[in-house]
Amino acid sequence: MSSVVSFSEARVAAIRDKLTRRSSSSAGLQMYRAPSRLLRLAQASSRTACRRHAATFDRSGSTGKQVSANQEVFETLSPQMEKWARQLEQRAPPKRTDPVGLPLTGERMCGEQPDDPVSDPSIQVHRPAKCWGWRSHHPSPLAMWQEIRREAEEASIDEPALASFLHSSIMAHSSLERAVSFVLANKLGNQTLMPVQLLSVFCEVLEQDPNIIDSIRADLQAVMDRDPACEAYIQILLFFKGFQAVTAHRIAHHLWETDRRPLALALQSRVSEVFHVDIHPAAKIGKGMLLDHATGVVIGETAVVGDNVSMLHHVTLGGSGTGKGCRHPKIGHGVLLGAGANVLGPVRVGDGARVGAGSVVVSDIPHHSVAVGIPARVIRVDQKREPVDDMAQCGFMYDYII
Repeated sequence: MSSVVSFSEARVAAIRDKLTRRSSSSAGLQMYRAPSRLLRLAQASSRTACRRHAATFDRSGSTGKQVSANQEVFETLSPQMEKWARQLEQRAPPKRTDPVGLPLTGERMCGEQPDDPVSDPSIQVHRPAKCWGWRSHHPSPLAMWQEIRREAEEASIDEPALASFLHSSIMAHSSLERAVSFVLANKLGNQTLMPVQLLSVFCEVLEQDPNIIDSIRADLQAVMDRDPACEAYIQILLFFKGFQAVTAHRIAHHLWETDRRPLALALQSRVSEVFHVDIHPAAKIGKGMLLDHATGVVIGETAVVGDNVSMLHHVTLGGSGTGKGCRHPKIGHGVLLGAGANVLGPVRVGDGARVGAGSVVVSDIPHHSVAVGIPARVIRVDQKREPVDDMAQCGFMYDYII
């Protein structure tokens, strides 16, 4: 495990001054550049990486003075680097994991440094997907809520017939949590499961688990960014049943995890009846989920879906067999599942992959690849463009022959 060593500015400045005082000639400037690069590498890599790059300068035809300067910098910094490395290892955070909860093998999350920035082969095998994380377009959560309220106020002026509906659904509430709870409670309530009861449950869950409201904000932004038919946040919050179904699932999943399983199953049943979306409360879904159109989507009990996944209508993440263990798919970060795609059994779909519309996946799909057909087979690999950038689910299929 590599340790990231952060040098103080004073230490770096002192070493640079020492090197630049050696000579004012062009050779001195060249001698300055090589150790300067070595310093930058030392800030982001281990002692082994520094030794490799010092050897690289030697092989590339550097002068004896340059190699001597490199070695002097390395010998000067090595003891302190080892000390800092030991300190960082003692307080290092736990290694990041994939959506399934297993340690990443040969893969890097965004911002994680490789053991050797040049020679590490995993960087060539798997590029960190830029779509794994999400960054809000708003400076604060309050700013997003204020924009939603502004949109509701403008819509109530433009369409007076909806003024009462918009006021009771959005403008009458003090926060996004309250508005989402109100909208869902009125959508899912019936004669035996009263909306006022659901409103109380939803508000309680969102208060207990702030991560849910963070995921809701990410979902809102994902729909706004990837669905060209969406023009305002209030459209998503009030009228997009895919967003509403995923939000209801997040609440049901919290209830399932806190041993309130009968209520979680009752909520799943109402979501299936109202939205025609069937997601088991035990399924795990990451942030930034786009469930476009949503009709006919089925996600099984042990399925795991990563961050920023885009899924169209009639997608099935189905199980295989009658065992109680893991029997459903594991979908990586930033994946696009086209309309009518079926992923069956405990298979893995790699990060940044695309599954064409109508395909049936029964085996693992590599990272950043395209799979189409029945059964699906990989027709392209190492795709440079992320699925969330263009949402193309069929343009790559014209040259494919079943």
